[in-house]
Amino acid sequence: MQMQCMEVWGGNRPIDRNIETPGLHVWAFCKPHGKSLSGGDVYYLSSCASGRITRLLLADVSGHGEVVSAVATGLRDLMRRNINHIRQTKFVRAMNEQFSQLSTRGEFATAVVSTFFSPTMKLNVCNAGHPPSLLYRQQQQTWQELTTEMEGSDQIADTPLGVSDEAAYSQHEVQLDPGDLVLNFSDAIMESEDADGQQIGRAGVLKLVSELDVSQPDKIVPTILEKVSQLHSENLDRDDVTILLIQATGEGPSLRNNLMAPFRLLGSVRQSAAGTTDERHTESS
Repeated sequence: MQMQCMEVWGGNRPIDRNIETPGLHVWAFCKPHGKSLSGGDVYYLSSCASGRITRLLLADVSGHGEVVSAVATGLRDLMRRNINHIRQTKFVRAMNEQFSQLSTRGEFATAVVSTFFSPTMKLNVCNAGHPPSLLYRQQQQTWQELTTEMEGSDQIADTPLGVSDEAAYSQHEVQLDPGDLVLNFSDAIMESEDADGQQIGRAGVLKLVSELDVSQPDKIVPTILEKVSQLHSENLDRDDVTILLIQATGEGPSLRNNLMAPFRLLGSVRQSAAGTTDERHTESS
């Protein structure tokens, strides 16, 4: 699937799809718990007016049913409002405010937000209490964790959304090269158990992916799922399972998309004034 400029795609329903944006290949997989048609894992991708900015969101929301559906709708709207902003600080702050308003009912979420700018191939990652992203360097052929730390700050930092309305969130900027991979996943992968009933944890996930053959990126996600299910028969049935894998390609947006960007921006303003949208998302599919 080719993402369109000014598009927001995603939701909280089952999916197994390959998406292309300028500079990125994205593989998205989501399997809600049991036989549910929707789950607490929410995923979104957006592409700006020119296609140069791609944003990815993976959130694990506490609660079920109508609460998660309302949250998914709210997050989609936030993605749309921030679709042309390269800095994601405002977006993450707005997400935290949204969950702070729900905190009276005990709702919160972990999340990882990534913003990719294709002209520079830089990826900015913000983590709110979520399992850390994993980075694969093509040249070194090694995997490593992407951790975000705030140095010299007394503020509450990088906590799950909704825990504190005063929380600050740090950014990790990564310079990607063609062939590099970034893997985001929900905690169901990290909390998978081995044959002895012990959770594999962060170290276990890193070990698992380090043993993968990455020469065919389209097979990475299904191989992870296969290996996790082989560790324990119930690993993929206990919770929602979501994986977002991206690969940097080095390709930029087309000249046509750059030239059309001002007109798309004008169109989005008119749509907002008319109360209409042009998003594709899996809640309605």
